[in-house]
Amino acid sequence: MKLENKIMLITYADSMGNNLKELYEVLNRHYKKAIGGVHILPFFPSSADRGFAPMCYDKVDEKFGDFSDIEKLSKDYYLMFDFMVNHISASSEYFKDFVQNKEKSEYRDMFIRYSKFWEKGEPTPEQTDLIYKRKPRAPYIDVTFADGSRDKVWCTFCEEQIDLDISTDTTKKFIKDTLLSMCRHGASVIRLDAFAYAVKKPDTSCFFIEPDIWELLYDIESIVKKENVEILPEIHEHYTIPMKIADKGFWIYDFALPVLTLHALYNHDGQYLKNWLEMCPMKQFTTLDTHDGIGIVDVKDLLPDEAVETVKEQMYSRGANVKKIYSSEAYNNLDIYQVNTTYYSALGNNDKAYLLARAIQFFAPGIPQVYYVGMLAGSNDIDLMERTKNGRDINRRYYSVEEVEQEQSRPVVKKLKELMILRNTHPAFSLEGAIEVVSEGDMLTITRTFGEHSLTLNANLTNYDYTIE
Repeated sequence: MKLENKIMLITYADSMGNNLKELYEVLNRHYKKAIGGVHILPFFPSSADRGFAPMCYDKVDEKFGDFSDIEKLSKDYYLMFDFMVNHISASSEYFKDFVQNKEKSEYRDMFIRYSKFWEKGEPTPEQTDLIYKRKPRAPYIDVTFADGSRDKVWCTFCEEQIDLDISTDTTKKFIKDTLLSMCRHGASVIRLDAFAYAVKKPDTSCFFIEPDIWELLYDIESIVKKENVEILPEIHEHYTIPMKIADKGFWIYDFALPVLTLHALYNHDGQYLKNWLEMCPMKQFTTLDTHDGIGIVDVKDLLPDEAVETVKEQMYSRGANVKKIYSSEAYNNLDIYQVNTTYYSALGNNDKAYLLARAIQFFAPGIPQVYYVGMLAGSNDIDLMERTKNGRDINRRYYSVEEVEQEQSRPVVKKLKELMILRNTHPAFSLEGAIEVVSEGDMLTITRTFGEHSLTLNANLTNYDYTIE
């Protein structure tokens, strides 16, 4: 199916039921009208990071099913797949062959060796300081090859996620083959994970390096365009970077909305939210929650710095079971710019506040994405997080088919589903339409208009009452 202007669910293959077959049954039983698309988080064989360290893309992890299950879903819902354009698993055949055969490996050019990348085999302290990195040192792992020689190999994220050298012919062929395979297996949108990290150059930040990053984006677009497939670069950073991408006509994420909405609901003030809703593009996917934490860096300069700090503190003080330690090194949190919580718990498990947050999201420009835990108004899963010691698992609960069924009887889940169906069916939400926002004191009004069709959300940001007319 082609991309539609209907809500997209974000879920793992084994989060609503044990596998893709059960996911299909659950969606068709309970959510046929409420969602139009599904972002199935990485379903390929993977060695870490719950799918984001793929070992290959030519098969489905057998515990989830196979490509026939994916293609069956694609007949009823438009699908988003993840392509980790920046890295591949250290346990992949590509990297293992490189470690075994080094210069004789046909995959030797897929990876970035420090001895070849840096003029002196190592970055200088100044060069290291320039790199936009997720570690307190230069990003690499030490590799000992089968012949006993050693080298550092570029590694931005965890040790199972080895960065790719996107400048070589070998990697370019790998990228093209992977993208075309995804198109053939039912992808309508391909999400380019960690996209901004993909280009590396000495004496730069190695993050969103222009003009090279544009060449990569246009190359990828040219491969998938013939298959009528869209691309979505994933970037958590200052809002001006996604806006640059939007200006060139690409889809982007709205990662600013989650914190701006929390700020409005916590502080009963919609002015900053209004400013953003009036400036962000229609060609975007909106989020409140994803498989990661709630991003803070995305809202810089859309809120004053002190207001950003206030919202973070309010998440901890007003959220249900949200503690600072869950977003720290103690729970393997690499990213200091995220707070680990479900969105429902960030709002204190308050049904009224939560439904208003979703109403605001659905009236915002763009196509809404709803994460599966959010679709079931899930609270923080402390037990899972304590078992794994992974802070992000607080928002990655596993629901059985029976549990999904039970959740349907909760009033908050029923009302959210009604809102989702309204968003999918009312013509005022056309991406060709207009938006008007009024913020006065604690009252927020959002009107969506297309032709003679109009729909208005009137919201009280203090008591969380709202009407739609």
